[in-house]
Amino acid sequence: MMKCKANQTRTYDGDGFKRRAACLCLRNEKEDEVLLVSSSRHPDQWIVPGGGMEPDEEPSVAAVREVYEEAGVKGKLGRLLGIFEHNQDRKHRTYVYTLIVTETLEDWEDSVNIGRKRKWFKVEDAIRVLQSHKPVHAEYLCRLADTCSPPYGPVCCPRAMDSKAPHYQSAGTDCGGRLCCLH
Repeated sequence: MMKCKANQTRTYDGDGFKRRAACLCLRNEKEDEVLLVSSSRHPDQWIVPGGGMEPDEEPSVAAVREVYEEAGVKGKLGRLLGIFEHNQDRKHRTYVYTLIVTETLEDWEDSVNIGRKRKWFKVEDAIRVLQSHKPVHAEYLCRLADTCSPPYGPVCCPRAMDSKAPHYQSAGTDCGGRLCCLH
């Protein structure tokens, strides 16, 4: 299913979830630093680069395209961390990959068009930055860092589905300010 919006075609899967893809852009193979970008809606907030898939676009291709547009980086696509479902305000199903950055553009599409910024963060710092306004993005990093234990709380939870990729369902910040998940 598709819905058209100005300059964008939204695609949905058979369950009615918006199809999205994102990459955790990592500085190196140690996976201890991640690149975040400023939000287009709230320029003072940092987010993981990602967005909607085009019709008939593979998730890995969409993830690489989105980080090129939003973060101005190219790199070596790594593993699929999982498929994350977000049900609170919007029904999103996001395929999240790792990407080791090999090239950083001086000027890129979103920096020129909307003034988007980018910044490297230690993974632990990025989790703290994202928890308040983008808890599902913090959840991606918890999967990467395997920090699903205190001080971050019960952040990640597997959800059984028939795909080989791990699925996670986010419940947001309903656990006394900590991230929590539904099983």
